[in-house]
Amino acid sequence: MRTQFLTESVVLCVLGGVAGVLLGLAGTAGYAFAHGWPAVIPIEMVGAGLGAAVVTGVVAGVCPAVRASRLTPTEALAAP
Repeated sequence: MRTQFLTESVVLCVLGGVAGVLLGLAGTAGYAFAHGWPAVIPIEMVGAGLGAAVVTGVVAGVCPAVRASRLTPTEALAAP
């Protein structure tokens, strides 16, 4: 159960991180284009954004995962 809860949390945060990075890239490119500037996006910042999303997923998923691991599978899935 612990692995399932943690995996779900991380996957959701990775998907949100990818969506956020894509939205940020599009916004940056659109703003640069509107002002006639070249769009310069450091790849390190893309990685930092995704890394922050993964860390957030792990941190947010640890507490519920540990709590769920102390219960039986039926109780863990039924608990609010």
